[in-house]
Amino acid sequence: MAAANGVAMGAMRRFSAARALAPRAATARALVPTSTRCVTSRAAAARAVTSRTTHRWRRAPCRPLSAGLKAAADDEGGGLADEYSGTMDGSSGELHVVESFELESGRVLRDVGVKYKTWGALNAARDNVLVVCHALTGSHELELWWGDLLGPGKAFDTDRYFVVCVNTLGSPYGSCSPLTPDGDAADGSAYGARFPHDATIRDAVGLQALVLKDAIGVGRVACAVGGSMGGMLALELCYQTDVPVESAVLLATNGRHGAWQIAISALQRQAVFSDPKYAGGDYGDDPPVRGLSVARQIAMVSYRTHNAYETKFGRESEAGAREGGPRLFDVESYLSYQGAKFIQRSFDANCYVALTRLMDSHDVARGRGKYPHVLRDVAQPTLVLGISSDVLYPLHEQQELAIHLANCRGFHAIDSDEGHDGFLLEQDAVTRHVTAFLKETFPEKYD
Repeated sequence: MAAANGVAMGAMRRFSAARALAPRAATARALVPTSTRCVTSRAAAARAVTSRTTHRWRRAPCRPLSAGLKAAADDEGGGLADEYSGTMDGSSGELHVVESFELESGRVLRDVGVKYKTWGALNAARDNVLVVCHALTGSHELELWWGDLLGPGKAFDTDRYFVVCVNTLGSPYGSCSPLTPDGDAADGSAYGARFPHDATIRDAVGLQALVLKDAIGVGRVACAVGGSMGGMLALELCYQTDVPVESAVLLATNGRHGAWQIAISALQRQAVFSDPKYAGGDYGDDPPVRGLSVARQIAMVSYRTHNAYETKFGRESEAGAREGGPRLFDVESYLSYQGAKFIQRSFDANCYVALTRLMDSHDVARGRGKYPHVLRDVAQPTLVLGISSDVLYPLHEQQELAIHLANCRGFHAIDSDEGHDGFLLEQDAVTRHVTAFLKETFPEKYD
């Protein structure tokens, strides 16, 4: 085992340095809630923060698969460009607590914490708002994953717009999730396996709308933007009426999760469930890091392409990596590195299960009518972007959106070999398309 770990480390060091998405320094604005519908309770917020801190300390013993892979994960090298940069832990931003929130299922959650972060200034009309929605393993720390789009003069121009990013329900980075206190638990314990597994994308959007309206005081949203799961959230924001949304940009996403995406999500969940330490979700201080690592590795294959893996790795390997055993291919080392790195990000297994189920709930037509007709109900101007090599959310799904959305202003396929992760890595192309759309849709802001 020690020899294999040493070879994994050596293989990782040969990989080219991962592309860093430079974080932008920004200070989140603390804004006072303006409505009694979503009341921030200082006591509840304090309980949430205290429990969150305690639970993060409790999870400290979580380790990567081995000491060798830990070293590989700490190494600056990476086989393919990394989609996230910096330390993502959810510690920055503001916490808003919703005293009571009813899910679509009818279950009522209490003291529901929602983490969010803002940049720029809200104007007097309260309508210069860009809402940016994160993907499955992202967070409200927008600067860590779309940093090149954020700041003065950039696509998310903080001189023109008030930019808001809300941490999604189920995420381990600060909002209500399996890691946060169960408001109905007398002992203040975390949800853990009791977290509602039937929570939906619409539930997550409902919480976002409450934060926008009641915590921040938003009157209208100029544009909702998101890729992958973030695109699902941005599309659903167009249907809710608590805070009107004037336009949307949808990247590498679809209007409903199909059998292909559900199958890949289910396979990742089975990887988690197959770890004996999962114990039905009640794993306490000894989480199923092996199962979660494998789930992440499965995801990383679906996020890229045959060409990207073949070009970067081919059949390169370390001959004689294991004495008396098979050779270790470089692509194996890379996937192990990604699994270990994911564990280093303190992602939680129950949160991963909850978020993949949240995505599988996505279907704008559910309970609303026939799919094409429901898409046509979106009257707001929209921009649809896809990635040419995306095998997880293939281009035909974005083309379907562009055909049926009533006011689609354009569909563009970004040429990239990066696969699905292109929506995060091709930031120059995303910037060009988003900026052009915003200038066309809101010309008065660019005079």
